Amino acid sequence: MLKIRLFERQDTEQIAQLFHDTVHQVNILDYSKQQVEAWAPQNIHFRNWAETCLNSFTYVAQYKGLIVGFAQLEPKGHIDCFYCHKNYQRCGVGSQLYQIIEIKAVELKLKGLFTEASITAKPFFERMGFLVIQEQQVTCRGETFINYAMKKLL
Repeated sequence: MLKIRLFERQDTEQIAQLFHDTVHQVNILDYSKQQVEAWAPQNIHFRNWAETCLNSFTYVAQYKGLIVGFAQLEPKGHIDCFYCHKNYQRCGVGSQLYQIIEIKAVELKLKGLFTEASITAKPFFERMGFLVIQEQQVTCRGETFINYAMKKLL
């Protein structure tokens, strides 16, 4: 059974690796090798991940002891990281993580949620009721990417 809980410091290495692997094995379908290497370089800084996750509402989806997804909600309604393990795509992990985020947003009395979705994640967020505000080009470590500013009113 899938368990969703708040991030704990000991999750850091697993979620950093999940992020790296998802970008390199799932997002590679929509972005070039150079783009995914810039987005998720080999030298992931675990300490930075822990601080980022502890400074937001970071939810972890765990199945049989393995972290299979995680998502971050910042206090003002921004959804930052939202990743599901490559072997757990399209099986409800993301939907369950999103439901928890939306419940927390309502609890925080937020009027809406917003994110910058990758080409890969855009259809998921559309299914969750988000609308595209604009397509944008962003630069990360010298590579330019297309993503989508999206929002959902609650």
